[in-house]
Amino acid sequence: MPDQSQVTYDVVGLDLPDALPDGRTASYARITLDSQERRNALSHALLDQLRAALNRAAYDDVHAVVLAAEGPAFCSGADLTEALRDGMTDSARRLAELLRTILALPKPVVARVHGPVRAGGIGLVAACDVAISADHITYAFTEARLALAPAVISLAVLPRMTPRAASRTFLTGAPFTAAEAAAWGLVTQSVPLDALDREVDAVLAELAAADPQGLTATKELLNADVLARFDANVDQAVTTSAQLFSSERGRAAMGRLLRR
Repeated sequence: MPDQSQVTYDVVGLDLPDALPDGRTASYARITLDSQERRNALSHALLDQLRAALNRAAYDDVHAVVLAAEGPAFCSGADLTEALRDGMTDSARRLAELLRTILALPKPVVARVHGPVRAGGIGLVAACDVAISADHITYAFTEARLALAPAVISLAVLPRMTPRAASRTFLTGAPFTAAEAAAWGLVTQSVPLDALDREVDAVLAELAAADPQGLTATKELLNADVLARFDANVDQAVTTSAQLFSSERGRAAMGRLLRR
């Protein structure tokens, strides 16, 4: 039986107050995580479907991509049930490929973060070019509390966050606010929930004013160093993640969490 769809894809026209100078129309791809009963956990199916949607957006006639989510949470991180059953080698590799796809996509990706984000989900936010967050939500790198480490997502997170903020949040696993995430460079802006769509639309309108060739070339320039570091370290990060998830302490901690 094929996996149930956990990701939706829509092309949305953007209403602009003024026509674009060369007659272009402004449309963006809206990719939505929709595995609400699992708090949009990063299952194999969700990872594969999300990467396929991003690859589709690369070739569609859209000027940008919005990454959003349905349900109370934006993303709860790794699917721990799958990790205990199947190990983490495949999931860690899939997540790494997904993060690289976002970073290398020839179109800007804007995260619309409406609900709490944990662990691996923060990697998705960090990989996006612009991240607009609702101000009432929290973030947390919970891995260390589960005898794990944010190995794969560090490849996208560390270039964004200040080193001191990364040390505190990675090591303690303590939740932090959207305002702190913005101050530390993890997200672009923190806004009230009722202003979230308005601010995302404002970013999309600003992006629409740029020439598509200019957007692609500029994103490539911005992410060149990140991608070089990513490629140099991804194999070790995947290996580290898989080893920690399969360790006795890691499996015991995940089991306790799932039994709560």
